[in-house]
Amino acid sequence: MRKIGRLLAGQRFSKNWTRQAGDCAGGTSRRGLVLGVHEGCSQGEYKPTSTFARYDEKIGGKLMALIKGMKIEHGEAQVFSNVGSDFASVAVVNIGPEGLGYNEVERLDECKEAIRAGAAVGARALQDEGINQIFIEGFTNPEPAAEGATLAVWRYQELKDRADRYPDVKLELFENDDIDGWNRGKVKAENQNLARKIEETPANLMTPYIFGQMAVDSLCSCGIIVDVRDKDWIESMRMSAYLQVARGSCEPPIFVEISYCGLGGQNPVVLTGKGITFDSGGLCLKDCRGMSEYRGDLAGAAVIVGVMKTIAMMALPIDVIGLIPLAESMIGGMAAHPGDIVRARNGKTIMIEDTDNEGRVILADTLSYAQTYHPCLVIDVATLTPGIRKALGTSASGTWTNSNVVWRELERAGSETGDRLWRMPLWKYYKARITDYLGVDVNNVGKARGGGPNLGAAFLKEFLHEVDFAHIDITGTGMLSNGIGHPYLRRGLMTGRPTRTLVQFLYQIACPHVKGDEC
Repeated sequence: MRKIGRLLAGQRFSKNWTRQAGDCAGGTSRRGLVLGVHEGCSQGEYKPTSTFARYDEKIGGKLMALIKGMKIEHGEAQVFSNVGSDFASVAVVNIGPEGLGYNEVERLDECKEAIRAGAAVGARALQDEGINQIFIEGFTNPEPAAEGATLAVWRYQELKDRADRYPDVKLELFENDDIDGWNRGKVKAENQNLARKIEETPANLMTPYIFGQMAVDSLCSCGIIVDVRDKDWIESMRMSAYLQVARGSCEPPIFVEISYCGLGGQNPVVLTGKGITFDSGGLCLKDCRGMSEYRGDLAGAAVIVGVMKTIAMMALPIDVIGLIPLAESMIGGMAAHPGDIVRARNGKTIMIEDTDNEGRVILADTLSYAQTYHPCLVIDVATLTPGIRKALGTSASGTWTNSNVVWRELERAGSETGDRLWRMPLWKYYKARITDYLGVDVNNVGKARGGGPNLGAAFLKEFLHEVDFAHIDITGTGMLSNGIGHPYLRRGLMTGRPTRTLVQFLYQIACPHVKGDEC
């Protein structure tokens, strides 16, 4: 047995596979197939899925004979070559025991996540074998299968010489009638990949202006209205806090408004995402080591673009406004100083004690502007604080909300998509820590010892009033993947999280239903 697998570092669903040669079959095209098995009662015993069983019967039982007694761990794939004339290679993935469902403790639909991971591991194994047309069984739910596979095979290679690029992978559903579910999963994952592409693009090639043009190109063809506002408009809206952050860069700020009208009513949902196209930290300069990751400090903005495109393609009956403030946070002669005080759009004064806490400053004006739409709900998505990465790692995005109803739906959406959220406190205790200052209304650091992510949420809440609000901090989840826990997100690439979770949340709001979709 010759090992050719490469382990995805430290994750539950490792991508560890073995290639086995079956009978040599002539005339085999370079197509691959992903099939699943469930764990049996003892090691080396497996129960095939119905699709596996039908295919195996067609080829004379060769696959079951090959895997009998073989150790295939949960979330691993074994690749077999030349077992039939239809496919060059077949990846067999262990998707765990039968009967998985919603786990109350984990707050996770483990059935859907197992399918997502199995499709991902199998597709990636075949991709690494050089197979670029991959058929995937639908398991019991083709939607998460499409999500996992589409996310797993994505690479960022727009800047490589065309001759050196890996070929694109074509994914197709194998012997399953639920084409609609498969297509929904592909749309969601492809638009998460759009967010990942935006996040990966170097800062010199994704300036505020370029981002605005990209939003127009990506969204207008879907029937979405995109308005790109310049610096003069920002000044006319009295967004002085936002402008103060942008002053250090030669790149002028751009404000993008995105309107999706799926219902034609009033009181839309407003989504806003932090759009710092590069974050140097300003005069409070970040450490040079690892600073390049902060090309992804526009992750919140990228997610908003991905979400808006998805809901338009799904034609959800809901009205959604996307607001994206774009700027670079740089050092320079005009850059904000620690200790500067600026007046936000709603009249409150802000002390910029730390120039590296710039995200909450640009969002302050954006949240104030959001209220002009008389929204029923405002959600912001931002890479706001390194503290949330220390607290939760990449497991879940920290979430603060003043509405139990909103939280219930957000939590449910995360359990459906496998991209979970975790509720954090939005207490008056933290409000006092950022407002208890002489001579200024709010401070962008705050007095508490620790609790930085909570202080950031409390700061943002000061610029909204009498509206349901949720803040999602994605510093741990929305930037570079560490390859742990989500095998469909390639290690070392941006994640695009939580695009699918927000789409699922909006679907639940637009089409209310008590139970999640069955796995």
